[in-house]
Amino acid sequence: MSENFELDTDDLKRRMDGALANLKTEFASLRTGRASGSMLEPVMVDAYGSMTPINQVGTVNVPEPRMVTINVWDKGLVNKVEKAIRESGLGINPQLNGTIIMLPIPELNEERRRELTKVAGQYTEHARVSIRNVRRDGMDQIKKAKADGMSEDDQKFWEAEVQELTDKMIKVIDDALETKQAEIMQV
Repeated sequence: MSENFELDTDDLKRRMDGALANLKTEFASLRTGRASGSMLEPVMVDAYGSMTPINQVGTVNVPEPRMVTINVWDKGLVNKVEKAIRESGLGINPQLNGTIIMLPIPELNEERRRELTKVAGQYTEHARVSIRNVRRDGMDQIKKAKADGMSEDDQKFWEAEVQELTDKMIKVIDDALETKQAEIMQV
């Protein structure tokens, strides 16, 4: 059995890619100086007795670089959507116009930009931890196979494979952080 041991590196890579995709989703929710429909993705509305994403109660549009509009389909939900946005911590003050909610995106000041870069750093650290957990799982599988009689050369080979994959993904995450921080700090 140990002679035929093959680590499922595709599974490890898929799980690491999942951590990267999650990081990119979290980055999209960070507010930079520009309007983006994705910044509303984490906001949930209490609609019809359950928590619902905003894009399922109305149409989210970005008509201009500093404005997001939400055309709420059900008039009865307009105030709930407005309340959800106010309480979301995005720092945006919604303006009502019938069933359309307008969200003017204010210019970020220097202090807020620095806070956002720290938040981006925290998101990145969570992604790094996720990748290291996947690495640990891979290493545990290798150790288990070693205990079942895998040769030391094979053990070193697979450990190097897992470490190389981990290093590559950590670099991708660090590059994504640098890009996001530059985007946030851009005036």
